[in-house]
Amino acid sequence: MLKVALLGAGRIAQVHARHIYDHPDTELFSVSDIFPEAAKNLADRFSARVLSTEEAITHPEVDIVLVATSTDTHADFSLHAARAGKAIFCEKPIDLNIERVQACVAEVKERGVPFMIGFNRRFDPNHAHLNRALRSGEIGELEHLQINSRDPSPLPDDYLLVSGGMFRDMTIHDFDMARFQLGEEPVSVSVTAAALVSPTVKAAGDVDTAVITLQTASGKIAVINNSRRSGYGYDQRIEAHGQKGCLYVQNVPTTTLVKVTEEQGTQAQKPLHFFLERYQEAFREQWKAFVAAIKEGRPVPTTADDGLKALLLAEAAVESFRTRKVVTVSL
Repeated sequence: MLKVALLGAGRIAQVHARHIYDHPDTELFSVSDIFPEAAKNLADRFSARVLSTEEAITHPEVDIVLVATSTDTHADFSLHAARAGKAIFCEKPIDLNIERVQACVAEVKERGVPFMIGFNRRFDPNHAHLNRALRSGEIGELEHLQINSRDPSPLPDDYLLVSGGMFRDMTIHDFDMARFQLGEEPVSVSVTAAALVSPTVKAAGDVDTAVITLQTASGKIAVINNSRRSGYGYDQRIEAHGQKGCLYVQNVPTTTLVKVTEEQGTQAQKPLHFFLERYQEAFREQWKAFVAAIKEGRPVPTTADDGLKALLLAEAAVESFRTRKVVTVSL
């Protein structure tokens, strides 16, 4: 049984706690949080103990440290866990500063401990099925990938102001998905973006609406459509176009009920409302994949390098938006 120290007791930590508890090979050993009451409430739900971060990371019974705290702590906690010889699962991003991420990734590699970054969307059954279809050549060579990713509504202002901006906070998942599905690294990034939704975002110099174009050395193109607001639910669609046809991943509806009437025509259900609903299975499969890699001594499926490369693409997107130029990247 692998014992897990969970750092954080917020929304995403609660998702992880459930999957740790439900997995037959993992035990939620402890919960740590800067708010003791939050840590106690979460620990009590899953019969875990409350420890300080230091106690949790260095505890001799702990096998895995799961970092689900605020972004500014991810690198420090990951490094501390690596130095303690623990396997690490870290929510994205590792840090908002690229040099800090590079230093963290280098030391984690040197320590030789397993380190997995939380890009859960790769583990969504629909996206995984698309990836298998592309790799098996069902539509021949992939030529064009389109990713639509829109949140139902803007996040609270206090979060948006410390998030690192849309490209580092939201689009980073789409950068990872583009890399995953393309099967090649992008070599250029071009952005057209604006603040059309949130006055707070605009005042902060950030954006909430964007079209990002990536291109690989072989010429494959990926286009990412982003918005902080859709109004109709969590919009998560992918289209892959190739030599022999197209592959689509559609939104997951709240139910599969479709109503057809003479007066109103055809009415389908809206997409699931938010990421916790849409990617519930992806989070569970992600944890299963991490545990399997640890137990079998295999490399983890989403590595520290994946986290670094997605952030490098985010930085290139920021530069492209600022300069209004195509930015060359080397991953």
